[in-house]
Amino acid sequence: MNPKKNILLTFKWIFICVLIGIFSGSASAFFLVSLEWVTQFRESYNWIIWLLPMGGLSIGLIYHYLGKEVVKGNNLLLEEYENPQKSIPLKMAPMVLIGTLITHFFGGSAGREGTAVQMGGAIADQFTGLFKLDASDRKTLIILGISAGFASIFGTPLAGALFALEILYFSKINFKSSILSFLAAYVAYFTVDFWQVKHTHYNIPVVPDITINTLAWVILAGVLFGLTSMLFSRTTHFWGRLFSKMISYAPLRPFVGGIILVVAVFFIGTTKYIGLGIPTIVDAFSTPNDWYDFLLKILFTGFTLGAGFKGGEVTPLFYIGATLGSALSLFVPLPIAFLAGLGFVAVFSGATHTPIACTIMGMELFGIESGVYIGITCLIAYFSSGSIGIYHSQIVKGAKYRLYERFKRKDLNDF
Repeated sequence: MNPKKNILLTFKWIFICVLIGIFSGSASAFFLVSLEWVTQFRESYNWIIWLLPMGGLSIGLIYHYLGKEVVKGNNLLLEEYENPQKSIPLKMAPMVLIGTLITHFFGGSAGREGTAVQMGGAIADQFTGLFKLDASDRKTLIILGISAGFASIFGTPLAGALFALEILYFSKINFKSSILSFLAAYVAYFTVDFWQVKHTHYNIPVVPDITINTLAWVILAGVLFGLTSMLFSRTTHFWGRLFSKMISYAPLRPFVGGIILVVAVFFIGTTKYIGLGIPTIVDAFSTPNDWYDFLLKILFTGFTLGAGFKGGEVTPLFYIGATLGSALSLFVPLPIAFLAGLGFVAVFSGATHTPIACTIMGMELFGIESGVYIGITCLIAYFSSGSIGIYHSQIVKGAKYRLYERFKRKDLNDF
């Protein structure tokens, strides 16, 4: 290829990155503002939770009759990357946006990253036809969409770029995709900033010195965070399979699930475990949580998503990890904010098989001072979380995959 064509190709991809970043960042900004509004409305008028079954039914009907081809959500993006078939419909973006807002408006327990990633992926894939790109370039577009969506929703551009690369398995990513992923992430991040939409800030004021004793406690905590990741993933998949098996008509699944969730909220007498749970996450950095808070969030979120409501898993994973770390501070001789911060990113690491992105996210959110501990905890949680994550279409490779395959093949008589 001659130099002129190289220059034109470079500018074409920069232009595509900028467009994806602007469109995805703007979509995330609108989503964040809307999500804040519906959350405040629900908290002001708690009676709205009693309408959760109707909200679930509306989501079920929308996807059953208008969006069967996009109901897989994040897994559709992963499948299309691994084996490109046909363009992701643009309607995935408004449908997941509406479905997630309905879920949070009426009190479902879900996150937001799945929504942003799906909007970013759907927006990005529209450029396949516009620029007449081939299957290889289409894979790059999916990476850019995931990167832009993740970076813009959490305000972590480095982690967003790495998350897109890592979740799609690093060794199959080319250099061009890697560079463009960072560009799209930063454009999306600054787009949200341009719209003056703010992200939640967290702080670890005290980071302990590196000692053998501290490292031992951190490793132990990492194992617990990894096992919690496994519990969350398996719980979510369990409820999804159960609802599919017990209720054949898909729109009725979130309706029935909504009834059960409303009754559960009524009997426990608190709305602490529904919605995003940002206030609880923030409080976890300063006030020890009850030992069962993380378990109830796992139950509520797994049930909500398994029943067919829309939203992401990552913010609930932040909640679960932060509250577990906060509760551990009552038994582990380490600062509460430090443990909450480690749990915040480590449970996410184990559930998504993305220890590198989670380590970078931890440093972006909490500061580089805790980077060594964050990296160790995310890696330990990653290896302790099993081979099944929250995305069943994710291809798990590398050292962890080989370890589990070897363990499964090993004859018990060898022990």
